[in-house]
Amino acid sequence: MKIKQKTGFALLLLAFSTTLWAHGNVVPQAVETKGLEPLGEEWLEENPYRGNEHAIEIGASAYNQNCAACHGLEAKSGGIAPDLRLLETGAMGDEWFKERVINGAVRDGRVYMPKMADYLSQEALWAVRSYLESVHIEE
Repeated sequence: MKIKQKTGFALLLLAFSTTLWAHGNVVPQAVETKGLEPLGEEWLEENPYRGNEHAIEIGASAYNQNCAACHGLEAKSGGIAPDLRLLETGAMGDEWFKERVINGAVRDGRVYMPKMADYLSQEALWAVRSYLESVHIEE
């Protein structure tokens, strides 16, 4: 009986660990941006939705669907990826955010963050940025 229990536990552990590593291949989920001003194809330098409550609401939903698996619920990192509540606010933070969502993050040939702009609109991503500013904390 103990062998069956150990085997069952080992299989459960294997299944769980496979699930943990599987998040890297998840396709980003579409984000409905109805009610936000359309921004066009060319990326803006600064977040046009800063402080916009509707954008923050859309951004919170978009974040939970597409970012929370790595960056943590409510942007509270569990250590897998940077804690985005600490991201600098204003134009300096916008610059880093824009660079990262357009170019992603690759180190030693491994994708740590996909090029989110390949999957989500500028409107959706600036809404995420608005949400992140709404949960910002100082170190």
